[in-house]
Amino acid sequence: MTILLELDPETEERLKALADREEISPEQYAGKLLDEALTTHTVGTGILTPERFDQMLTVLTKGSESRPILSPEVNERASYYEDRL
Repeated sequence: MTILLELDPETEERLKALADREEISPEQYAGKLLDEALTTHTVGTGILTPERFDQMLTVLTKGSESRPILSPEVNERASYYEDRL
C-alpha cells in the first residue's frame, strides 16, 4: 500500500534526522512508526468471554484490597442530597 503524506518542513526534518540515526530511509522509518502505532492499538472482537471479564476485573481491582469497605448507606439517595431531605 502506498500512502501520500503532506508534512510541514519541521516534521520532515525530524523524520529525516530520526531515519538517518537508524540508517534507513525516511519512508522506511515512517512505515516503522506506523507499524508500531498499529501494534499498540488492538482491535477487539466485540465478544467478552467470562475468562476475559475475570482478567479485566483483576486488573481493575488490583491494589484495592487496602481500600476501606463502605457501608451500604453511602450509596443511598439521601447521602447524595443531604440538604434536600
